[in-house]
Amino acid sequence: MTELKWFNKWDTKEVSVEDLGLKRYIDLKPVLVPRNFGRNSNQRFAKSKSTIIERLMNKVMVAGHKGKKHYRTSGHTTGKGFHVYNTIKECLTLIERETKQNPVKIFIKALENAAPREEITTIEYGGARYPQAVDCAPQRRIDIALRQFTQGAYNKSFGKKKGIANALAEEIIKAYNLDQSSQAISKKLELERQADSSR
Repeated sequence: MTELKWFNKWDTKEVSVEDLGLKRYIDLKPVLVPRNFGRNSNQRFAKSKSTIIERLMNKVMVAGHKGKKHYRTSGHTTGKGFHVYNTIKECLTLIERETKQNPVKIFIKALENAAPREEITTIEYGGARYPQAVDCAPQRRIDIALRQFTQGAYNKSFGKKKGIANALAEEIIKAYNLDQSSQAISKKLELERQADSSR
């Protein structure tokens, strides 16, 4: 019996999550087609039951919000699953070509590097509002990192010559190398700096 691999190319056996806080929330099980069509949506912590590659695909389809508005509503943000499937496959191929390593391993390490540990919330005390540092929940850490990956990639590719797969691969490799020109890493450091100053 043949073993399943991501996109029938990349093995996940050698890949492990080093950050113990995120281990429960990063699902690395290989599937032929990373789409569950909302099968887990009525369960608690449903996102954790989706593979991490599917969660990245969902973020690329809808890049999230910036302020109170949808970040992108056109271009590569089409909501077409097959289009996004090919984009992510091309992105992982580019990562493998660039780093000569398993792209799944690179992606998971980049995700761990880009996930913020602290953030700020606002508390009201005596009619005045103050920023307060709080620990970031593991599920939210992953969501923020994935959103920053996709928004950073769209920044570099939207209306430009660079394709979305190239931009996303570049963003992930930079996050893996802890390069501050990656949007995910720079936003993480900014968020943790703000939390540090509002203790």
